[in-house]
Parts: sequence; structure tokens; C-alpha cells
Amino acid sequence: MQRKSNINHIKSISQLMRALGLPAPLHPLITLVDYNNVSPEIFPKGQKTSFDFYKISFKPTFVGHIKYGQGYYDFEEGGLAFVKPRQIVFPPEDIESYEGIALYFHSDFIRNYPLGNTINQYGFFAYDVSEALFLSAKEKEIIANLFAVIASELNTNIDKFSHDVLVSQLELLLNYSNRFYDRQFITRKAVNHDIITSLDKLLYHYFEEENKLPSVKNISSALKISQRYLSDMLRSLTGLNTQQYIQNAIIEKAKEKLSTTNLSVSEIAYELGFEHSQSFSKLFGTKTSVSPLEFRQSFN
Repeated sequence: MQRKSNINHIKSISQLMRALGLPAPLHPLITLVDYNNVSPEIFPKGQKTSFDFYKISFKPTFVGHIKYGQGYYDFEEGGLAFVKPRQIVFPPEDIESYEGIALYFHSDFIRNYPLGNTINQYGFFAYDVSEALFLSAKEKEIIANLFAVIASELNTNIDKFSHDVLVSQLELLLNYSNRFYDRQFITRKAVNHDIITSLDKLLYHYFEEENKLPSVKNISSALKISQRYLSDMLRSLTGLNTQQYIQNAIIEKAKEKLSTTNLSVSEIAYELGFEHSQSFSKLFGTKTSVSPLEFRQSFN
């Protein structure tokens, strides 16, 4: 007997509007939903949902504590959250979380535009929903104006320019979101510093206690942060993505062992988690332009 999925999968924007108890969308591939007009009772507690389309949620204000990475933080200015197709969405725990506006659009809506080829470059669609973009008052005003323009265009009689205008506004919204996320990585230094400190402790644990190579997937899972968010945050603050950051940590630990111990190159490779010393030597040479033995000899 096939087990029934507990995920409510919504295949079309028309199906979504019916589920929300709202009128049919004016355009089958894009719509705006004002959640002030939707009853919270529509969402069963614990019901997980996924869509065949993108979702951008704009909340003018957040109430109480918002989950962000490993902790909960106060933020009252408002924010944006992004969901890609087939991403699992968990229902909020409190009714206030349903307020705000959501823009839904299908990939077919942008398929014949350059945005259709570049949308995967907007990494925040791969973030966890909890990794929201928190907006300053000025940023919130910009986003609110963009949503208002999109709403106005959706409520205007369709002409031959409608599609072009909507895609342009959507791309502008995504570009502003990129800018504001980059600002967030920089301004939330205390939070991000804690994440980097935890990352460094994890790497130390891998090198000193487990003797295994850490993967990006394992690291992000341990930190309870999506792989893309962690990589983008590190790139913004250090200039390195997660894989590069891990490799640099490996090289620094290798340099320490090469310069302070009598372990052979093979023994050091094993302690760092490499199955083959050749792989270690190749990485070391790529990163330092010298072999492990040449580096050791420079200290003698």
C-alpha cells in the first residue's frame, strides 16, 4: 500500500488562489496575495506545503522573535523571504506571521526572457526560509514601492507591454534583494562572527579528533544554515566560498604540522582526512605553489 504524502503540493497559481479562498488570478503565471485578506484557519497546523513556482514574501513588520541561522533575533523593520519551486514550506507557529504580501510567479512567466536563464544566480532562492532578508526602514520603503508598482501593473488592462514591464520590475526587485543581502552580511557582524567562530571550531574538531575531511554539506548541516547562505555570507565577509574556506583551513593546519612536527607527508595527509597523500600534495601545491616537502625544507 502506497503511503500518502503529508506535503500539500500546489501545481498552479490558480490552484493556490482556490486554496486560499481568493478570486482567480488575473494572470495564470503571476499573482500577488495580500495575506490580510486570507483567513489563517485555511492553513492546518503542521501542514507542509510546496509549490511548482517561486514565492517572494514581503512582511512590513515582524512580530516577536524570528529564527535566523542557529538563533532567534528581534527585528521590527520588516523583511523578505524567498522560496524556490519544490522547496518545502513549514507553517508559521503564530497567526501574526501570516500578515504581509506574497508575490508568486511561475518559471514559464520568465522563460523567454534573460531572467529565465539567470534566476538561478540569485542564490537567496536556495536559502532556508528562516534565513530571511531583514530590511531597514529605507530598504522597506523601496521594496514596498516595487510591490506597489507590480500590483498596479497586474491590475491594469493587459497590453503588448505588460509582460515586459512585469519581468523588468521583477528583475529590479531581485537585484535590490541581492544588494540588501550583501548589506546584511556586513551589518550583522555579531551574528555572522558567531557563525564563523562555530565554523572554525567544527573544522578544528574534524582535523584534531575525527581525522576526516569536512564537506560543505556536513558543515552547513551542523551549523543549521543552508549551504548557499553560508557560502554567500563567507564570500561577502572573507572573499571565499565555503569550499575555499575549508581548503584554506586545511592548508593552514598542514603548514602547522609540517613546520612543528616530524610527521611524514603521508601521515599528515592521513591526519587531515585524505585517503591518498597524492591528493593532499596536489591541493597543497595548488594553494601554495610549493610541495609539502619544499615547504618543510624552507624551515630547516
